[in-house]
Amino acid sequence: MTTDLKMAAWSLLLAFAQILLFDFARTGQYGAKWNMSARDADVPPLKPFAVRLQKAQANLFETMPLFLGAVLIAHVSGRASVQTALGAQIYFWCRVAYVPLYAFGVPYIRSLVWVGSIFGLAKIATAIL
Repeated sequence: MTTDLKMAAWSLLLAFAQILLFDFARTGQYGAKWNMSARDADVPPLKPFAVRLQKAQANLFETMPLFLGAVLIAHVSGRASVQTALGAQIYFWCRVAYVPLYAFGVPYIRSLVWVGSIFGLAKIATAIL
């Protein structure tokens, strides 16, 4: 398996971890009874930490289809290379770093890390175009 495909697989695990992190934060606030209910009752707004985890998850889900598509195109078209492998690693590790930066409300650095992930995605895109 190529490095870029491994990074795609790890990114799927990261996405699952982010789903769980948000769910744990939300359930921690609203309780297990709420979590196991139909969730029809009105609840107070989420606390900032849970909201930031939700936003970090949504942010990953915005770019992840592009990343997965680019990696698969590179692999299927035979254009997987050192450049696509490096781009995939940059994307993945930036996305890993992004989660705690967003969750703990770290400004500026979080945005730079996001730009880094887009740079990684762009490295893959330039290799396949």
